[in-house]
Amino acid sequence: MKYPKEYLDEIKTRLKVSTVVSKHVSLKKRGKEYVGLSPFKNEKTPSFTVNDEKEFYHCFATSEHGNIFDFIMKTQNLRFGEAVKYLANLAGMQPYMFSKKDEEREKKWKVYNSIYTHYVDFYHNQLLKNESYSIAREYLKNRSLDKDQVKKFKIGYIEKNPTLFEKLKNDYSIEDLIETGLFYLDEKKKIYIERFRGRLIFPINNISGQPIALGGRIIEKSDFLAKYINSPETPFFKKGSNLYNLDLARKLSNKLDDIYLVEGYMDVVGLSRNGIENVVANLGTSLTERQVLNLNQFYDDIIICFDGDESGYKAALRAAENSIKDLQPEKQISFLFLPDKEDPDSFVNKNGKNFFVDFSKQNKISIHQFIFSHYKKQTDNNPSSMAIFDKKLRSIANSIKDEYIKKYVLEYFLNKISELTPHISHSKRNYYAKETKSLEKTKKYFNESRSLTGVELKEFSLLYLMITNLDLIRNNIHLIENVKLFTEVNKQIFEKVILKLKLHEEISSEELEIDNQLLEKIYKFAPIKHILKNKPDNEHEIIELLDDVSRDLNNYDLEFRIQELESKFSKDLSEATFNELKELKKKQNIN
Repeated sequence: MKYPKEYLDEIKTRLKVSTVVSKHVSLKKRGKEYVGLSPFKNEKTPSFTVNDEKEFYHCFATSEHGNIFDFIMKTQNLRFGEAVKYLANLAGMQPYMFSKKDEEREKKWKVYNSIYTHYVDFYHNQLLKNESYSIAREYLKNRSLDKDQVKKFKIGYIEKNPTLFEKLKNDYSIEDLIETGLFYLDEKKKIYIERFRGRLIFPINNISGQPIALGGRIIEKSDFLAKYINSPETPFFKKGSNLYNLDLARKLSNKLDDIYLVEGYMDVVGLSRNGIENVVANLGTSLTERQVLNLNQFYDDIIICFDGDESGYKAALRAAENSIKDLQPEKQISFLFLPDKEDPDSFVNKNGKNFFVDFSKQNKISIHQFIFSHYKKQTDNNPSSMAIFDKKLRSIANSIKDEYIKKYVLEYFLNKISELTPHISHSKRNYYAKETKSLEKTKKYFNESRSLTGVELKEFSLLYLMITNLDLIRNNIHLIENVKLFTEVNKQIFEKVILKLKLHEEISSEELEIDNQLLEKIYKFAPIKHILKNKPDNEHEIIELLDDVSRDLNNYDLEFRIQELESKFSKDLSEATFNELKELKKKQNIN
């Protein structure tokens, strides 16, 4: 059975060769390449090179050469299919199972991609060539955008009364056309409407550069139309998983370490026109964990630069509180605040590239500095206010998944608070300082853990509590037997433990017959073990922790179901869907 070429290409697109190789070989940057000791031969002088731009590694000592699939197969002694599964997991992709469902999805994708390509090309060419589109071309000219930018981003324009649907339905089924989100049925008039009529359109591409959605902007003033709209979510487009222009910006990651994250399509296009091309935009949602992970695959420093007004500041604060949880060693998230009433597009057009870049270097602040500064401004100089301030910062620091980053952010917050409360003794300030691990150990831990998601870590905590407290779990099995796990391998371990506990009066961890590597991974990465160090060793505490972890996993399940229903509601606007969604959100609030 052959993997679809598109699936393999997406894995290669999402993963830099250096990202994959650095998990097994210590690499140092040298010019455009990375060098290290050969994994194929014992040597003292590095002869092994990695070139991300050309997407290959080469060993001068052994003449071994290849791409990421070759590297994993040769160094880990895996067959091609096993290497694909390993790399797909590392890239955050679903495994390809060769099931009928997968084959059906592949067929649907080809139709979906064909419709989008046809649609984008048609309206892009109309904007370039159709004389009746002069109003749109004039608008772009007034925004200082020329033909080069229109071509680069394949910007198009859809007239107010388009007829493309009638042509497309000759080649595609109405069901397939509706599934793209480009069209919807007007129930009153019983006609199919183009969602983006009367708007400039900005194609949103997947990481491989294929169009999967659109952003649309009105060009005439209107009191009843939203300035921007995006495609509804579809089987191939999730707002929280995609970023505008990442397909182009990722190609610069071999030359640059930082990436600007802005709010709008025009900000991306405007910065690009001025020579700043390492820029992406989120898609009308708060910054998500998936988007941060996608950017971290390519860049070391994410610079969030939203509009210089109150709504831009609030969006930046939401982004900070959402993304600090995913902060990782050797990665940074910074914030850049522009002068009031400026956006990145207007600011760079006024001042040019060099000024913008210099302004960034001098004015960007790290994520933890921004959060501290924001909440400090909310405090009054009294004990109650300071206590709330202290509690809020501890809560934010404790939400960070990486233990090392959590430690240092918490210490930063506590030290800054102690500067505001000088009567606190020096010894108390240092109470929270713990023995640090060496940089090499930190790097190793980071390299091993970077591909783990928050859900996996929470599942590891549940499994850790079960395996280390088998007798207690057997007597309280009703508390967890209905918990839902999401990661396939963790789900299998969970079901095996539950089954064994139900079948045996007494059982040891050895009798569970869990693969040693999996067991080692659970013991190594379960965050709960750090909490247990500070908890008294009694059954009541274990049950409480078990309840907390189970509730968190149930909330993950609720979140996924809510996302699905929100996506469904955006398409059908049905009262039944809305009521179901309301009930789930009520449950979420209770939990």
